[in-house]
Amino acid sequence: MRIPLTPQSTSPLYQQIESYLRQGILSGSLPAETRLPACRQLAHDLGVNRATVENAYAKLQADGLVFSRMGSGTYVLPSNPLAEGIKNNPEKDWPLWQKSVQARSLKSKSDTVEEMLQAAGHPHPIHFASGVSDSRQFPVNEFRKVIQSVMRRDQIAALEYGEGNGYAPLRAGITRILASQGLQTSPENILITAGSQQAIFLVSQVLLKPNDIVLVEDPTYSGALDLFRTLGFQIIGIPMDGQGMQVDKLEKLLQQHHPKLIYTVPNFHNPTGTCLSSARRRQLIVLADRYNVPILEDDFVGDLRYEGHAQPSLKALDTGGQVIYVSTFSKMLMPGLRVGFIVANGPIYDSLLNFKRLSDQATSTLIQRALDTYVTIGRYQAYLRRSGQIFRKRRDTMLNAIQQYLPDEVSFDSPKGGLFIWLRLPQPISTDALLPVACKEGVSFVPGNFFFTDGASGEEWMRLNFAAQTEEDIEEGIRRLGKAMQQIKTING
Repeated sequence: MRIPLTPQSTSPLYQQIESYLRQGILSGSLPAETRLPACRQLAHDLGVNRATVENAYAKLQADGLVFSRMGSGTYVLPSNPLAEGIKNNPEKDWPLWQKSVQARSLKSKSDTVEEMLQAAGHPHPIHFASGVSDSRQFPVNEFRKVIQSVMRRDQIAALEYGEGNGYAPLRAGITRILASQGLQTSPENILITAGSQQAIFLVSQVLLKPNDIVLVEDPTYSGALDLFRTLGFQIIGIPMDGQGMQVDKLEKLLQQHHPKLIYTVPNFHNPTGTCLSSARRRQLIVLADRYNVPILEDDFVGDLRYEGHAQPSLKALDTGGQVIYVSTFSKMLMPGLRVGFIVANGPIYDSLLNFKRLSDQATSTLIQRALDTYVTIGRYQAYLRRSGQIFRKRRDTMLNAIQQYLPDEVSFDSPKGGLFIWLRLPQPISTDALLPVACKEGVSFVPGNFFFTDGASGEEWMRLNFAAQTEEDIEEGIRRLGKAMQQIKTING
């Protein structure tokens, strides 16, 4: 069986095998009772580890698509007529309460982009829509050894709930990292979370209720917008320019709307890549204090700077407990680690801790202990320095490729850090028209309207992630994007 595999893809090999077989089963090209190749034989044919094929088969079996016959092999199951009936008549077969839940659900727009790219069926898709760095840079074998050493050292303690606010040595290590970045705090003010998304969720649940107003930069991080909308908050946008949030327009909005929270990404902003100027940072804190509004500072890649001078975090400038600071290790290391943290002072800390305990008891103590060991011995800092050098080259490669392959009329600013390039298209090209054509060419991006508060503005903008791809794939991906733009221009005459 010849299955096209892409070792350089962000999708693991077992998922590529599973996806190929799943498509064959669902399309009917692998009919019921078809015997799949033996794991050993398929692994040999594809040049992969046997466990890779076994994992793919296990996923198909868990989803009811194949079954095993003792001593005979793995076979395709007949289709389930009940499941087919539910799929063909979803409104008829679900109970009323299920329909109500469906009506309130909100699907991630980024997932839609990746589904569109996958459906296009390009043999070597290039993902510029990712929101994280390149997990292939992460030293998996080193971290595996760290986990093994933690298990030998801590044994059963590594598998217990642990402290609700997080593993104490890790909180102390984070304190030292923050101090090196100019933010002085103590372990007692740090709360470990399952990534920064949970941190934003906890702050939102503690401070706000449905119909409360949140002020955000416009555009801003789409994951925060999705969360705020799902929780029923009203979202008001603050315009941006090359120096970040236009703080001079903030006071009028504070007077008009009486918001309960200001959410901001001041360092290497998502999606624009800009940094809030020092003067505006101080002005923002003064206004928040004057109008008694908390600031939620999302510093997701603030330590990933390629050039220029570091800016102090809002929390570092905060002397009165006005700012709640959140950050994460997931964006820079591995998304699946799901370790982030909150820095908060005052009564809000205990409220966040209590809500954290109610929601999930504690973040994985094994991963916390392993991460603490990894950070303590200096590997994290070395990883940051090495990654920064690699990502800077990738940024420059993308900037050069944009100038070579895209129309001269596109405009963008070179980001001084972070993960993204925020690119403006020339008229009359819109990202809505461009995205499906680009996916057919085998390249994805995130349309600008995903990041705006009204969900409609920004059709002339796109976000491109330069950190998650190799330099070769970046150049090829931008070439494909240029080809897609040329097709749109031809259609428009």
